[in-house]
Amino acid sequence: MSQTNGSDPKKPIWRRYFLWGMPLAGIAGVFVAGIIFWGGFNTAMEATNTKDFCISCHEMEDFVYQEYKGTIHDVNRSGVGAVCSDCHVPKDWTHKMIRKVKASKELWGKLVGTINTEEKFEAKRLHLAMNEWERMKNSDSRECRNCHNFQSMMPEFQAPRARQQHLNAMETGQTCIDCHKGIAHSDLRDRADEEYLEALEAPNPKFIREVPQAYLESLARIEAQEAEEDAARKAESDAAQARVMAAVEAARTDERAKVEAEMAGTATDAPAGGDAGGASAGGTVGANVDWDAVASTDMTLFYPGQASFEWVQNGKTHGGARPLTKGGDACSTCHAKELEAIGDKIVAGGGGKNDELEPTPIPGKRGTIAASLKAAYDDENVYFRLQWMDAGHTPAPFVDGGKMDPDNQIKVGMMITGTGIEMGEQVGCWATCHADNTYMPFDPGADAIAASGDIATQLQADKTITKYLAESRTDIELKGRGDKPLGGWDKVKDQAEIDQLLADGTFMDLMRVYADGTAENGYLLQNRTVNEGEMAAEANLGADGTWTVTFSRPLAGGEGDVALEAGKIYTVGFAIHDDFTAARFHHVTLNTSLALDNAEAAINVVKQ
Repeated sequence: MSQTNGSDPKKPIWRRYFLWGMPLAGIAGVFVAGIIFWGGFNTAMEATNTKDFCISCHEMEDFVYQEYKGTIHDVNRSGVGAVCSDCHVPKDWTHKMIRKVKASKELWGKLVGTINTEEKFEAKRLHLAMNEWERMKNSDSRECRNCHNFQSMMPEFQAPRARQQHLNAMETGQTCIDCHKGIAHSDLRDRADEEYLEALEAPNPKFIREVPQAYLESLARIEAQEAEEDAARKAESDAAQARVMAAVEAARTDERAKVEAEMAGTATDAPAGGDAGGASAGGTVGANVDWDAVASTDMTLFYPGQASFEWVQNGKTHGGARPLTKGGDACSTCHAKELEAIGDKIVAGGGGKNDELEPTPIPGKRGTIAASLKAAYDDENVYFRLQWMDAGHTPAPFVDGGKMDPDNQIKVGMMITGTGIEMGEQVGCWATCHADNTYMPFDPGADAIAASGDIATQLQADKTITKYLAESRTDIELKGRGDKPLGGWDKVKDQAEIDQLLADGTFMDLMRVYADGTAENGYLLQNRTVNEGEMAAEANLGADGTWTVTFSRPLAGGEGDVALEAGKIYTVGFAIHDDFTAARFHHVTLNTSLALDNAEAAINVVKQ
């Protein structure tokens, strides 16, 4: 029955109430639809972030996924692997949507078969990698920092090299991708142009971070712990050496007693001892020095193989090239605490990033030599005593008779860095080792040397090219572009320029001692030059198996000698050719500091 008061029927509640001009029913419908849409959309987005989705096309599964399997991001001690989207898709919604939109271009590539064969993929691989490098560089490696963070990467749990480089990164504005390319897929850094890499990997001031106090405290703790461990090892080594020397001295005492008894006609049955040599044996060189009162400096000399000055500056072969050439780091900044690992790896025929650093290994040869150095000076001369244990003979299989230098069982070299040498303080004697020296990868060979005519005459080169300084050349090839040989042995400056460099102090002061006690004083500039500089030396192998090499030279010296002044710090390097070796088959120190009466130097030469 219809209403009689003439008014309209009353509308339902869902039609009578409005919000922003819309009925509540409409708003509710839109809200529910939005939830359904967003849920479906987000579910679809997350589905595209799964590993299974990423490798659902054969291009990904057959190519890049195979490289990823077994890497540290796939399998690691934490048990948590990173999948494709963890590295390649941002977590926050805005950047994620931008990345998804850009990914639509990749779908087009799939449709038209841009990389549907391994050949096509390899042709595009560098371009694809560069896109990712640049994206991660621009975002300060945002996706890396979803899992890794400088502030939480405590030095106590890092290798010495890593802790130093992470500290450098925070202070200079480096980001993860600058160093960590190729950790989940094949490393293509060696295929990229060097100028491109230098620009890409340059520090960005916007990325500089304040070093957290927790990081500095952790660094102090681990350095203190390592110092205690080093002190304990040294004490143990010194105690063992003292026991050996006590036994040697007892044997000598018995031998003297036997001789005296025989001379008196009452011989005893005292056992025969060793010779009069040994670690504490006296000598004529430095006889005025109380060596027992001089503190020793422990040094580790490692086997460098074919790692040349060019090799260490090339980022495609040496991961530390950028910190060295751009950051000003010294070799010891990264490698001081890992010399045993480096030496053992190289001497066995490995060590290179893309190739081996030792193509002709000597089976059984040790990777490092532990040596101790004592140094003192007086008003006129400086004195050095270097000691290490002999290791016996390990024949070189590529040399007739197994001995490269059969006349010299050992040789000891010391270099003092002069002035004006590029990176001289950072690398020390490494500045003289080039890829075209004898036994190195680009050794020109005797025929090419002979054919060079005047150059060979200027270098006094017969069949070999000795070490030299880059400052003595008009050009040094560092990168090997266009298959050019590395180095610059035949690009010698004219003699007038060489003479000026020598006068300016731009040379490496070189002292060498041989097993028979003979010595050479000279310098390295355009070649290894032996002059008439004053030097005294002696060498002996003691009954305890310890080599002792003592040598001296005037403080001021002469031509080709770096004058030593009290308080000033110098960069030095030591080399030992043991077991009849020659040329590059030696053991060397990293850059080491030396000073006369300055405790800030690693080798503090005391006055007697």
